[in-house]
Amino acid sequence: MAGSAFVFDVLHDALGRQPSPPREVVIATAVAALLAVLIRPLWKIMRNFVTIAHEGGHALAAVLSGRRLSGIRLHSDTSGLTLSRGRPNGPGMVITGLAGYITPSLLGLAAAAILGAGRITILLWLLLVLLVAMLIMIRNFYGVLSVVVAGAIIFAVSWFADAEIQGAFAYAFAWFMLVGGVRAVFELQQSRFRRQAPNSDADQIARLTRVPAIVYVGFFVLVVLGCLAFGVRLMLGPVESLVG
Repeated sequence: MAGSAFVFDVLHDALGRQPSPPREVVIATAVAALLAVLIRPLWKIMRNFVTIAHEGGHALAAVLSGRRLSGIRLHSDTSGLTLSRGRPNGPGMVITGLAGYITPSLLGLAAAAILGAGRITILLWLLLVLLVAMLIMIRNFYGVLSVVVAGAIIFAVSWFADAEIQGAFAYAFAWFMLVGGVRAVFELQQSRFRRQAPNSDADQIARLTRVPAIVYVGFFVLVVLGCLAFGVRLMLGPVESLVG
């Protein structure tokens, strides 16, 4: 009986609505996320979390488009590789290639929507489920370490932290994915401009479709900036409410 009551209490707390942090806290988490993206030493570390989302996006798109997922590798230089089996061309390959750079921002936008509904704990638990699903397909030690560390952080916050800390962490996560997704796309084009990324996602899709790679980079830019704009509105409200 005691065990059942404990489980009921946990589920009640998780499935119920949690109050959003004060606006000052939400703005502070946005500033913290922006600094993590703009300060190079911090970004070199934090970019690993963007890479996890990026490769997770490739993996999910591959499965949904009918390809067989072979494995995921994450590297210490914050690069990654997702391998899948199926036709070497066609819509499945294109969808899989397009998914990577837009997934962090889409994840940030989804997180913002869940936070807007007051479901902070549910968001943290969903992230844990996604990380566990991804962990199964990781094929190198650094990748396993990265996903386990990310999962341990989220678990510790969701299980041991109080509601205020959970709320601040969840908002910081959403902001970081939204802003980090933008920087990752602009770094992609910077690398392409310097001819340092001949096999980038955009260039691989270009070779498959015979459409210039810059078109796909433009698509990435539109998606990540659109997600950022909608995310700001969801988490901070209309501009007029901020200045009024």
